[in-house]
Amino acid sequence: MSQSIRAAREQDGNAAVIAEFRTRGGEVAAPYPDPPPMLLLHTVGARSGKEHVVPMRCLPDGDRLYVFASAHGSGRNPDWYHNLVANPEITIELGREAIPVRATEVVGSERERVFARQAARFPVFAEYQRRLTRTIPVIRLDRRAP
Repeated sequence: MSQSIRAAREQDGNAAVIAEFRTRGGEVAAPYPDPPPMLLLHTVGARSGKEHVVPMRCLPDGDRLYVFASAHGSGRNPDWYHNLVANPEITIELGREAIPVRATEVVGSERERVFARQAARFPVFAEYQRRLTRTIPVIRLDRRAP
């Protein structure tokens, strides 16, 4: 399957999830019990400058939220990760609220602690990391002033 066809299918699937998220105030059904909160990540394309909206689950930790660039175990980082590196000041939707955040990739002990917590709750993340030669990036989303 070509990359453009794969991207089109992903966008179609994302559109349905985004619509459910907005209709249900941030609640989106998951195929497993007790899912983590979902958010909508509004990124700006690193090359295009266009806004992209990506639904994903997050790990809350106090006032901070973390997202994981696992790309479902793909050998390459997802496009949204590259967009965040290039343009880290973004907006997320969480529930019915739009929140300005700054995205920061965490490394070292913070990354290890957060990733271990996620992998303990969802072992598929540990499996992805075991199979990959790349390290799955962990991104911290910190609120910023509007």
